[in-house]
Amino acid sequence: MTLSVAPLPTLMIVPTGIGCQVGGFAGDALPSARLLAAASGCLITHPNVINGASLYWRDPRMHYVEGYGLDRFASSAWGLRPRRNQRIGLLLDAGIESDLQVRHRQVAEGCRATLGLDVNAVVRTDEPLGVHLSSGDSGTSWGTLDRPDALLRAGERLKAAGSTAIAVVARFPDDLESEELAAYRHGAGVDALAGAEAVISHLLVRHLQIPCAHAPALEALPLDADLDPRAAGEELGYTFLACVLVGLSRAPDLLDLSSGCSIAPDDLVADQLGALVVPDGALGGEAVLACLERNVPVIAVSNPGVLSVSAEALGVGCQVLKAGSYAEAAGLVTALREGIAIPALGRPFPALQELD
Repeated sequence: MTLSVAPLPTLMIVPTGIGCQVGGFAGDALPSARLLAAASGCLITHPNVINGASLYWRDPRMHYVEGYGLDRFASSAWGLRPRRNQRIGLLLDAGIESDLQVRHRQVAEGCRATLGLDVNAVVRTDEPLGVHLSSGDSGTSWGTLDRPDALLRAGERLKAAGSTAIAVVARFPDDLESEELAAYRHGAGVDALAGAEAVISHLLVRHLQIPCAHAPALEALPLDADLDPRAAGEELGYTFLACVLVGLSRAPDLLDLSSGCSIAPDDLVADQLGALVVPDGALGGEAVLACLERNVPVIAVSNPGVLSVSAEALGVGCQVLKAGSYAEAAGLVTALREGIAIPALGRPFPALQELD
């Protein structure tokens, strides 16, 4: 007789554009996500963690949820409904040159023919989106759009055409000589594109309430023999689109719980969360604060980036479990899933509390 332990729905966050050593590059947190999925049996994470440009991994235990949707889920506003497949619409920025547009269309066609993905329609925005990159005082990457209205109109057209998820490709500025790009390719600094990517996907998910994710359109980079392996996934092809299409193909539906919708047995809601795994300097996000408020076990992993919003800075040190690596975090998730008291794993063994 085989005994099975119920999954422990676990949230994994590596915020976009903050330069984490694990997860700050081209899907380089994916091995850690695979381990946490195995430990928990049910991992909810976002594109920044597992998008590796031309590289991807599909695991039925991993749920691909864009960052805004993930925040809404963690705050109990939205639920998640697993899907066998999504019908993906491809949204292309009118600012993308014709040759580069063809490259992206060919990726979609290749994913249809080789992977069997359902890509049902493609649309160009009626105006170039006009992406601009910037950075905050903390060093995090950020960005703006000249025409967010054009983005939303194109998304509405795809949704009206029957698309249940949207892959969006915007033309990003090329700056091949920038110090930031050189540092990123050599394993240091912050991904200068990531913050603007998050702005684009957040806008669409908030407006349409369907799964969305973004891939930037860029000129091919010159060969660099000293490339950091964590950035290599972005240099294997002409686009970053394949991983987005694969991730969206089985992304869960987003349920507005305030609408009074019924909850099916396989649906996921925030009350089921058994753990959150997050870098130890990135505890100030909406999802983390929502989990702390509801006493969901928060596992803070040593994963340096440019932020320093720690448990001590927030005054919640006693609520947070510390892990030196994602391997250690997976051990803590396994203990929580198995119902093992975490203090029993450490030494010296804590004394019983004496009540007066």
